[in-house]
Amino acid sequence: MKKVLSGIQPSGSLTLGNYIGAMKNFVKLQEEYECYFMVVDLHAVTVPQEPASLREQSEAVAALFIAAGIDPARSNVYLQSHVPQHAELCWLMTTLTSMGELERMTQFKDKSSGKDTVGAGLFVYPALMAADILVYNADLVPVGEDQKQHLELTRDLAGRFNHRYGEFFTIPEPYIPKVGARIMSLDDGTKKMSKSNPNAGSYIALLDPPDVIRKKISRATTDSGREVVYDPANKPEISNLMSIYAECSGLSLAEITGRYEGQMYGGFKKDLAEVVVAALEPLQERYHEIRSSGAITDILASGAERARAVASVTLQGVKDRMGFLPPRSK
Repeated sequence: MKKVLSGIQPSGSLTLGNYIGAMKNFVKLQEEYECYFMVVDLHAVTVPQEPASLREQSEAVAALFIAAGIDPARSNVYLQSHVPQHAELCWLMTTLTSMGELERMTQFKDKSSGKDTVGAGLFVYPALMAADILVYNADLVPVGEDQKQHLELTRDLAGRFNHRYGEFFTIPEPYIPKVGARIMSLDDGTKKMSKSNPNAGSYIALLDPPDVIRKKISRATTDSGREVVYDPANKPEISNLMSIYAECSGLSLAEITGRYEGQMYGGFKKDLAEVVVAALEPLQERYHEIRSSGAITDILASGAERARAVASVTLQGVKDRMGFLPPRSK
């Protein structure tokens, strides 16, 4: 069975975009692949985090994985920091990575732009991402546009290691889902919905109460005119709202267009709010059940134990090939 690896940072609230663009696909992937779904808390601290918030968000993201439908008995759900082999392999990957490769990473340029000081962790972030993938010899990695460059570096590093030390690493491929929409911001239909947007009205958080969801959608930006038609090039705002409607209701874009033919945006947005509320209600109920039961602690411990068993074998293989002496017990 091929392996899939993906992760989400525990910084900020997960959004409807995370759910539609990533988590719904995670649930489907576990039907066909051996899956590793991480809460990437080591990546999160490449920028400052409040300790209490990091702990809370790490548990929250893991619980949302389960609430979304990921089965911890079939998929490995764990915290990145609970598998120390990630960090050790990251160091070994940095020895294969050039400064020039890291300097060319557009995400580093974006996140460091305008800052007086930049942590070294942010600079070597792609080496840690490579270690995340290679420590399980993952075959497929779901990636968005902002991570494609990092996956390309991972592929280069795997090939470089194999050339230098002999065939060992699987060269990972990007996983591009056949269906699914890219959900955009509620205040700008040309930008991706993001939990890092300082305007909380730009995204729907998965744990937003129903009245908050209704208010955000009622205030969502719409295009000039009043026709509910799907036309991303000329009507990006209403097209984005239609994508959300389709993903949350199961209706096709053509069906939505027909349903609102001759109507104005107001009625459409009101109905959309109820569709989103109904779609998120079971996820929110399951999330609160998981958190109140305390089950997430055992789920994370079990997932990390299984992940460590795989990662430790890979790491030892890497160290053997690089010439490190194996530890000996007395």
